[in-house]
This record gives sequence, structure tokens and C-alpha cells, in this order.
Amino acid sequence: MTIPSRVTETNMVGQALGDLQRSLQRGQKLQSQISSGKLLSRPSDSPTGTVTSLQLRGEVRATQQHGRNAEDGLGWLGTIQDTLGDASSSIIRVRDLTLQALSTSNTDQSRQALAVEIDNIRDTLVTQANVKYMNRPVFGGTTPGSVAYADDPANPGQVKYVGNTDPTTRTVGPNAKVRIETNGPEAFGQPGSSTELFTVLKNLSDSIRSGDEDAVNTGLQNLDTAHETLKSALSDVGARYNRVEQMKQSSDDHLLSVKSQLSDIEDVDLPKAIMDLQIQQTSYQAALAATAKVIQPSLIDFLR
Repeated sequence: MTIPSRVTETNMVGQALGDLQRSLQRGQKLQSQISSGKLLSRPSDSPTGTVTSLQLRGEVRATQQHGRNAEDGLGWLGTIQDTLGDASSSIIRVRDLTLQALSTSNTDQSRQALAVEIDNIRDTLVTQANVKYMNRPVFGGTTPGSVAYADDPANPGQVKYVGNTDPTTRTVGPNAKVRIETNGPEAFGQPGSSTELFTVLKNLSDSIRSGDEDAVNTGLQNLDTAHETLKSALSDVGARYNRVEQMKQSSDDHLLSVKSQLSDIEDVDLPKAIMDLQIQQTSYQAALAATAKVIQPSLIDFLR
């Protein structure tokens, strides 16, 4: 025999008010999502979604850092590339002047003029060898100094390399490091050698002034060797520039993909949320009307 449960006025009112409260909470949650634009405002909203969101956010930060590193690397390599390109043009000009100096029709005055122009080009090249990016000499390795080449007190009129050959690298992707500098000896020749660019230019200038044709011919050969060294360095810089540029593009594409995944997890579907809110409001209004009819009778109604 089943004993029927007794439903009291208090039970009905409590149940009705509880249902109304839960309906209000659902409406409030939808309103919060619409106003913030986010599905997740606290971990309890979706524990698994929160874990995935944190992982994706970490990946976004790492990818953004790779992009910034690539930007910095492109700045370094672009500066080096432009400088070496200008230096190559200057060397070609020196070669033309040297060929003019080998002409039998040159006078002492014309040779002097050719030597002066070569000296000026050499000074310009020394200035270019000390070019900086972000206040650091790009041909100085990791030197903390302000220049890569400085006057050599032991040899007046000569310059010496005061940087180092330690590499400067940037991480531009997962397990991807790229060297972003070129040290002076790689671009301009080994210090102290007869084929170092600045030594070649100094010797050429002196030989042209003195009219020593054999020394000028030797200087021309050394100039070609120094130019090949510089062009080799320029080619290497161009290859590294292309790699960093590709890695940056890859980082940008990956960042868009990760942000899209993060948006799918965190961001609210605004049209759907607005529709759900309207349905919830209609449901709440209907619940209010039904509740008003259910709990309308009271003791006062029976005593009237």
C-alpha cells in the first residue's frame, strides 16, 4: 500500500521560488557572457576548457615572442645587408680608380687625386664597419663596446678590430636559433692579413702615390680577394635574412591559428547567446505567470 505524500503550500511556494531563482541565474549567466564576450569567466564554467585555454594562451605568448625575436633579427640582418651592399659598390669604385692609376698617362697630380679619393672611400668604409643597430655595432660580435673598428695606436693610419667573434643569436621558432650578426673579420677580412679590406685600401693608396706599378697590381689582386670575402658574407646574410623572414611568416600564421582555437573555447557566439537570452527571458516570464496562479490562494482568500 502506497502512502501518498502530502504537498503543502510551503512546499509549492518553495519549489516555485527555487525554479524562478534557477531561471534567473541562467539569465544572469547569459547576460554576463554577452557583456564580457567570454564563455569562461571562472574555472568552474568549464574545467577542461580552462586547461585547454591556459595551454593555448601559453602557446600564444611563446609564438608572439618568437615573432618579436624574428623582427629584431630582421633589423640586424637588414642593417648588415644594406651596409655590405653599399660597401660592395664602394669597392667597385676603388677598383675603377685603381685601373685608372695603372694608366701610363697619369701625372703625379692625377695619382694624388686618385689616392685621396681612395682614402676617402676607406674612411667611409670604416664608418660603415662601425654601423649600429639598437646602439650595438653589428660587425662587433657580442662586444659591449660602441665600435667594431678603432684606430690602431701602434700603426698610425691603420685600424684594428676591437670586437669579438662570438655569435649573437635569436630564437625565432621552436628549437630554431638563427645567427643575426656578421663579425668584422668575416666581412672585411682577417685583421693583420694582406687581404683585409682596410689594409688593402691603405696599401693601394700608398702605392698609387708612389707610382709603384707592381705594388698597385698586387693591391688590385688583394682588392679582388677582399671583395670576394665581402660578397661571400653578403650572400650568407641574405640567406639568413630569408630564413628569419620565413620563420616570422610561419609564426604569424601559427599565431592566427592558435588565436582562432582560443576564440572557439573562450569567446561567446554572440547571436546564439542573444537568442538564448531572449528565450530565457520568455521562459522566465511564463514561469512568473504560472507561479502567480499556483500560489495565488491564501488563508485570507478562504476567510473572505
